[in-house]
Amino acid sequence: MNTKNKKILITGGCGYVGTKLINYFHDKYDQIVNIDTQWFGNFLSNSKKIQNIKADIRNIDDYEELFDDVDTVIHLANIANDPSVDLEPVLSWEVNVLSSYKLANLCKRKKIKKLIYASSGSVYGIKEEKIVNEDLSLEPISTYNKTKMVAERVFMSFKEDMIINCIRPATVCGLSPRMRFDVAVNMLTYQSILKNEITVFGGQQIRPNIHIDDLIKVYDFFCENDFSSGFYNAGFENISILEIANEISKQNNSKIILTESNDPRSYRISSQKILDLGFKPHKKISDAINEISEALTQNPNLVNPACFTVDWMKEKKIK
Repeated sequence: MNTKNKKILITGGCGYVGTKLINYFHDKYDQIVNIDTQWFGNFLSNSKKIQNIKADIRNIDDYEELFDDVDTVIHLANIANDPSVDLEPVLSWEVNVLSSYKLANLCKRKKIKKLIYASSGSVYGIKEEKIVNEDLSLEPISTYNKTKMVAERVFMSFKEDMIINCIRPATVCGLSPRMRFDVAVNMLTYQSILKNEITVFGGQQIRPNIHIDDLIKVYDFFCENDFSSGFYNAGFENISILEIANEISKQNNSKIILTESNDPRSYRISSQKILDLGFKPHKKISDAINEISEALTQNPNLVNPACFTVDWMKEKKIK
């Protein structure tokens, strides 16, 4: 698809993934509209191409004119991960589900061609199968998982009106201008560099992972190609938390401290479906560890309170 002279709209474009995604899109699109509360700051460049709207998607109907001439919407805005959702469950249902319904309705009215939704690979719950593909049942075990599953169903109810691509990413890792240190690889690497030790709770839990640069290319891949409406896993390394810690320790010579955990979440995903479509990942967990280690060694001040979602939401009394 020729993206020149195209206008794309992104919700949540000031987030961990969104900030880097908009930077990536900057030279591909003539107009990029971003709608974000900017609760965690704004790290986007001051470019004439970027229309950066500080707004809450719970009020998305107030911004209908921004959708004029838009072909594709990428919906990233949500309350992310289990602890954040558990902190404010009502807020999470409003943002993750009710706002998704409002957005889908608005896209229908504005005749949007394609909506790409950032769901989560955690919607499958705990699975014993070694190959967890898109055909398996969803058995969410947390409120966060449930909000993502319900939002998927909301969006898919509009598949007669537009292309709906629900992407189910694994846990994301790697550097971003809007950095997070409360996701597995990033957090353990941060501990290793700044504390010279890594605390692992349990360790046997399997987690699927994807480098942030590959996830951005997944979204670009779906923007450039009109694949049929449906669900698509995006995660290319299924390994245990302890294996991640061992990789970090090997690179940084840091101590691993094992403690007990009551966290039952252990799941893997297969992304064969998008691999068969022609997508090719280019980075691994080891790349993220190297990049974060180098960045923190050069600038420990990369770690700040806004890098930890739950603590920041508590401090700012976000509701």
